[in-house]
Amino acid sequence: MSARIGLMAALPEEMAAVLAAMPDEARVTLAGRDFWVGHLHGREVVAVLSGIGKVAAATTTALLASHFGVGQVVFVGVAGGLGDGVRVGDVVLADALMQHDMDASPLFPRFELPGKGLSRLPADPGAVARARVALSAALTPASLADTAPQGLQAADLAALGLDWPQVHQGLIVSGDRFVCTDGECAALRAAVPDALAVEMEGAAVAQVCHDFGVPCLVVRTVSDRADDAAHVDFPRFLRAVASPYASAMLSHLLPVL
Repeated sequence: MSARIGLMAALPEEMAAVLAAMPDEARVTLAGRDFWVGHLHGREVVAVLSGIGKVAAATTTALLASHFGVGQVVFVGVAGGLGDGVRVGDVVLADALMQHDMDASPLFPRFELPGKGLSRLPADPGAVARARVALSAALTPASLADTAPQGLQAADLAALGLDWPQVHQGLIVSGDRFVCTDGECAALRAAVPDALAVEMEGAAVAQVCHDFGVPCLVVRTVSDRADDAAHVDFPRFLRAVASPYASAMLSHLLPVL
């Protein structure tokens, strides 16, 4: 059997459908976090809420690697869209992650991780390639209607002004700030023009995984455009879209990892 997989999300709503699908979970509490150990889609998994922000995510990832001995980490959740053509409701698969608020200049170039000699942490190319195929299969109308809890239908998305999702692959940036104004969004796009999405945990997860030699995948559903525009009701988006997407995506991802 392949090594167990760590499943992470920042918010309870992002993990709700996943935990509901685990038939045999046992709870282990460490460092104020509940880790749910069990099986999902034929794989041994440890599911946990990281909490919000880079430090919380780093602590959780270190525990997954050191205490639970996971062989891979998968982070699912929401993000703000930055890239052209990245719509609310789309999914971004990270092939690299970077901390957009890392700046130790003039000692090191902006964004570079001190002592690492790099700013962008690449994901495993083989895992990304397999994940891209799996995500594309998971996010079809037929698949979402079949695998998502209660069956996600076109009417559910239309009620939120959304269309069926597209999968994008590229750079995701992370920082300890919720980017939600036109000014912040424009500054971030100018500083990192190839960034597709922004969130608050992924790059920290990637750095800890890099240190432990554990591959990681970060998959984000775009909940907004990280600007002044309010596209959807956020709690409703988490419940109606992000949670069923996570369940559907993992049903296709786990068998190929």
